[in-house]
Amino acid sequence: MSLTAIIKKISLLACVVLAISASTNAQTEPIRVAFWNMENFFDPFVDSTKSYNAFTEDGMQHWTKSRFYKKRNNMYKAILAMSEGHPIGIIGMCEVENEYVLSAIFEQTPLKKHNYRFVHYEGPDKRGIDPAIVYSLDHFMLVESAVFPYYNPEDTAYHSRDILYAKFIAKEDGPSTGSGTVSDTIHVFVNHWPSRYSGELETVGSRSCSAAILRSKVDSICASMPEGYQAKIIMMGDLNDCPTDPSVYDVLRARHPSKMEDGCLINLFGKPDGLGFEGTLKHQADWQIFDQIIVTEGVINDREGLHYQEGSARIFHADFLFEDDETYHGKKLFRTYIGPRYFGGFSDHLPVYIDLVKNPSQIEK
Repeated sequence: MSLTAIIKKISLLACVVLAISASTNAQTEPIRVAFWNMENFFDPFVDSTKSYNAFTEDGMQHWTKSRFYKKRNNMYKAILAMSEGHPIGIIGMCEVENEYVLSAIFEQTPLKKHNYRFVHYEGPDKRGIDPAIVYSLDHFMLVESAVFPYYNPEDTAYHSRDILYAKFIAKEDGPSTGSGTVSDTIHVFVNHWPSRYSGELETVGSRSCSAAILRSKVDSICASMPEGYQAKIIMMGDLNDCPTDPSVYDVLRARHPSKMEDGCLINLFGKPDGLGFEGTLKHQADWQIFDQIIVTEGVINDREGLHYQEGSARIFHADFLFEDDETYHGKKLFRTYIGPRYFGGFSDHLPVYIDLVKNPSQIEK
């Protein structure tokens, strides 16, 4: 064999090794799952079908196109920073008005390269803000979606945000534009529970109703699983309650792993320790964790497919999301508005995320 032929064979072998290595790295790269309350992310147009039009040019908030695009640009840059160069697999959101807003941020910015799609339903919120699920086609295929309406039998006149649900199948072969093979089924619920606007104690029952609805849907999925299989369910959202409040701790029965009992869900944000920051929003001088990601045991225990990467639960707290707090000291969130006053920032909540991984030894060759 000539020297030229040997060199060609060595070069070919090197290319094959590099291709296999790149494929394996793609398959084993953590897949991020995140949630963010986007703080009143409205389009700037008047909606004649709704009574609430404060976020328009002539409305109370004087929400102009330039302010809308500044907000859009702020948010996409923050999501890019949180993604660390890779498409976030699933992003749950709340306080988005409609599909126009979602299209503006995920289809008309550099986020477009991550091949995102979204799930959104118009809900009953009087301001017109809804939950949404954004997912990357590089990682997940949508199977079905639905909304579960809020209902309080003791106050049927009160309406709150729906709970948004989507069922996904994870693409086993990592980022790809082809069909590829598929494996894990992941169930996702995105929540935005009733606020504390009328007072914490006065509204605790409303949030407990949302918790009961969510728990019922989770239990139904778990009960439908074949014997020997655990459902992989991810619940996320702005719960307007802390992890130890009754709606989360007692009704939903979501506990920090150190407080687990039989039948409990696992609250990965049950304690601030290890989350990188002390809270997701600030009330006066106190930080609180309203934004949480909760999972079933299947997300933790199953090592045959995607599962939670231990210690990956984090509150995303990049410096640009804050400004100095001259009243209560330290830092506060750099918001878009505080009441009617425009500041041009990001949100009154910090995003949260976890990472899912698949062990390299279990990837099918």
